[in-house]
Amino acid sequence: MDNIISQLRGFKSQIAELMGRIDIAGKARQIECLEEEASQGDFWNDPAAAQRAMQQLAKLKQQVDTWRALAERIADALELAEIADDDMQIELEAEAEALSELVETMSLQAMLSGDYDSEDAIFAIHAGAGGVDAQDWAEILERMYLRWMEQNGYKAEILDRSGGDEAGLKSVTVSVKGDYAYGYLQSEEGVHRLVRLSPFDSARRRHTSFAKVELWPDIQSDIEIEVADKDIRIDTFRASGAGGQHVQKNDTAVRITHLPTGVVVQCQNQRSQAQNRDRAMQILKARLFEMERARQEAEMAQLKGENVDAGWGNQIRSYVIHPYQMVKDHRTSVEIGNTTSVLDGNLNQFIEAYLRQKVSG
Repeated sequence: MDNIISQLRGFKSQIAELMGRIDIAGKARQIECLEEEASQGDFWNDPAAAQRAMQQLAKLKQQVDTWRALAERIADALELAEIADDDMQIELEAEAEALSELVETMSLQAMLSGDYDSEDAIFAIHAGAGGVDAQDWAEILERMYLRWMEQNGYKAEILDRSGGDEAGLKSVTVSVKGDYAYGYLQSEEGVHRLVRLSPFDSARRRHTSFAKVELWPDIQSDIEIEVADKDIRIDTFRASGAGGQHVQKNDTAVRITHLPTGVVVQCQNQRSQAQNRDRAMQILKARLFEMERARQEAEMAQLKGENVDAGWGNQIRSYVIHPYQMVKDHRTSVEIGNTTSVLDGNLNQFIEAYLRQKVSG
């Protein structure tokens, strides 16, 4: 029983430290302020602002309640362990094991303290060098990430998908909704490299293919970016895609080109042209927002004398199927010898290692 008590005391101390680090007390005060605002008679005079405030309130409440509930559960278990007899040991051991998993999960979540880590995400995959093999590789990655999202409770919605010439896909853009989607998926942004015997090569030679993953926080109306009408070109076209639920006969799909930067976004999954236009504009603002943030970070890094890595051409992770099986993350040096498992969506070991390195670095 002494070991269980010691373990529970460790959990209590660890959670208290983490709650202080992410300022749960401060978030509780924010909740009080927002609730006070919501009680005012003129709160709903601006429905859009009121809706954003209520969404923020709900998110803060969920976060505070989750942390406080865990702290209370640990305290209750510790109190029981300190007065229990040996007959309770098996039950308390099971509770300590369950709490260990929860503490580990919350410890990882506490690492996600960036401004947008808790937000939804817009996730894109682009085939790179390697021709049809690269387009096939992009589709393999799409399957891998959709499986990871499903396994981890995220809601994925394909916003746009461009099929490959012979197989696979040229690009796909996915909306990912759920707690800390952007924070967790940051580890995946960059170039992914595949080494295998090509199924498209009649000589069955070994090929190396590349695909690029991009990521933006899907903060929608919170993005303070003005896009002038003169700076964009809007084209419409007929939605298409294998098995598309809302494929229309009319030109409902929308492509927006931002002329000053050359950024192109498109959306075809919504039911109407107006809905696709609105969603494409949200994605464009998210991309422009992320570009500006990256520019500012690059300037700051140059002032500090640091090297700024452009990303493309420098793979973050290699997936080898032939002549052996291995997936290696080149940033954290994490290696997994079961490539099939990883391609089935088992990515958490890579994601967690990246988060820990990011915090410690």
